[in-house]
Parts: sequence; structure tokens; C-alpha cells
Amino acid sequence: MNYLGKRKMREGVVVSDKMDKTVMVAVQTRKIHPLYKKAITLTKNYMAHDAKNACKVGDKVRIVETRPLSKRKRWRVIEILSKAEAGETEQKQRP
Repeated sequence: MNYLGKRKMREGVVVSDKMDKTVMVAVQTRKIHPLYKKAITLTKNYMAHDAKNACKVGDKVRIVETRPLSKRKRWRVIEILSKAEAGETEQKQRP
């Protein structure tokens, strides 16, 4: 991973894989509220390039910052950390 240099890296869960060669990754971060000192969980969605269409909904992935690939896509999937289980994906799809 030397070629990555000082690029930002994030870990998150794939929440959408409906696009071609693109996945939506939800990254959660925890922050302490400045006044109330309570831990807040923030979720941000990133569009990431998945060249092989290997990611599925529920997979845990690592994404890295890259040059702009489209209007909203500035991240790319570098590895799949864990695959989603079959039952886990079905539960997320049902309302």
C-alpha cells in the first residue's frame, strides 16, 4: 500500500450497489458534542468506484481518496474486508 501515500482512507458498509461500477458506502464516525459531551454517531455516504462490480449490499469495504471520476465520485474501493451473509442482505432489503 505504499502507492497510496497520504491519501485519506475510510471503512464502511455498502448500502447500494444498483449502479454500474459504483457503490454507495456508509461510513460512521463518532464525535463528542462540544456542549453536552455526549457521543454522537454521524453517518456519511460516499460514492466509490468498484471496477469489478464485486461489492454487494452489506459488505464491509475500505475506500481511498482518488482523483474525481465523475460529478460526485471521488473515492475508490481498494479491498473488501468482509462479505455480507445471505440472511443479513435480505433483512436490509425488506421494509
